[in-house]
Amino acid sequence: MERMKVGIIGTGFIGPAHIEALRRLGNVEVVALAECSQDVAKAKAEMLGVEECYGDYKQLLRNGDIQSVHICSPNYLHYEMAKEALEAGKHVICEKPLAISVTEARQLVELANKTGLVNAVNFNIRYYPLMRQVKTMVEKGDIGDLFAVHGSYLQDWLFYRSDYNWRLEPERSGQSRAIADIGSHWMDLIEYITGLKIQEVCADFATFHKVRKKPLKPIETYAGKILQPEDYEDMPINTEDYATVLFRFENDARGVMTVNQVAAGRKNRLYFELDGSKQSIAWESEKPNQIWIGKRDGSNELMMRDPSLVYPETMALIDYPGGHNEGFPDTFKQIFKEIYAYISGGRSNPPSFPTFKDGLREIVLCETIMASNKNRTWVKVVQ
Repeated sequence: MERMKVGIIGTGFIGPAHIEALRRLGNVEVVALAECSQDVAKAKAEMLGVEECYGDYKQLLRNGDIQSVHICSPNYLHYEMAKEALEAGKHVICEKPLAISVTEARQLVELANKTGLVNAVNFNIRYYPLMRQVKTMVEKGDIGDLFAVHGSYLQDWLFYRSDYNWRLEPERSGQSRAIADIGSHWMDLIEYITGLKIQEVCADFATFHKVRKKPLKPIETYAGKILQPEDYEDMPINTEDYATVLFRFENDARGVMTVNQVAAGRKNRLYFELDGSKQSIAWESEKPNQIWIGKRDGSNELMMRDPSLVYPETMALIDYPGGHNEGFPDTFKQIFKEIYAYISGGRSNPPSFPTFKDGLREIVLCETIMASNKNRTWVKVVQ
C-alpha cells in the first residue's frame, strides 16, 4: 500500500498532536516539518522522529513528494501558508481559524474551489463519537423540536496576570481571542449537531486582566526558576478574556454561550445542553464518553459510548469496545481518517468533514459577534 506523504508546518502544542494522530492511520507518512528557523526545525524533527526539516515553510512546499500539508502555525500565518500550499498543488488541512478576517477566508474558499484540492479545517470536537450520536438523535427526531441550546467553553490557562501566550497579541492571533479561539469550536459544534444556522447574535465581552506580565525571554528559559519583577514587561490586553453571546436560530430556537479563559479549575471544558420538545441532551468534553438524556416523565439516563448502544451512523468513529475510553487525541485520528479516506477514494461525494467553507462560516460568526459587542445590540449574521 502506497502511503500518502504529509508535511507539517508548526510544531508548538498542536503540531505534534497532528503528527501522533496521522501515524495512527497507517496510510499516511509524516515525511517533513517546517519551523521558524533551521535550528528549531532540526530540534523538533529529532524530538518527533521526522526525517526532513526546514527552517522556512516555503522549502517544504517545494518538496514534490509531499502531497498534503497540515498548517499548525500561529493564526496570522494561516492565510498566507494555506494560499501558497494550494498554489503548490498540495491538499491542505488547516488549524482554525482558517484566517483572521472574512476577506482572507473567502479568498481561500474561492482558491480551494478553483484548484479542486481537498481542503479541511480541524474542528476536531465534532469527532468525539458521541457527537455523531447526538447529531443522529437530532436527525431522527429523538429530542423533538429544538427549543433552546445553552452551554459554555471554560478554561483557566490564562487565569493569572502572569500567564502569557502569543494568542494574547491581536497582531498574531486576531482581534478576538476567547470567541475566536474556543467559542468558534462551540458554535461549529452546535450548528453541526443541530443542523440549524445561527441567524442573529447579541454579545457582551469583558477583559478582566487589562494588563498582563509578558516574560522578556522565551518561557523555557525560566524552567525551574523563580521569575523576578524585572523579568517581565507590562503588556496592555485588548482582546476578551470572557464573552456571553445570545443566539437566535433559524427555527426560532434560542441559545446562549459563555466562553471564559480565566475560569479557575476548568482546564478545557466545553459543555452544551439541547432542550427539545421530547427530551434534553447534555454533554461535556471533560467527560466525553457519556451523554445525559433528560426526561419529564421517567428517569433521566446516562448513555455510554458503547458500540452496542449507539446508532449505526456513529460506529465509524468508535474504534474500541465500551469502557475503553476514547478522548481528545482520538478526535484528531478520526477527522484525519475521514479526510485521507476521502483523498484516497477519488472524492466522488461531497466531503463530510469540515472544509474551508466551514472555516469561513466561523469567521463570519466571530466578526458578527464582535460587531454586536461593539454596538451593544443584536446583529444579523450575513454569510
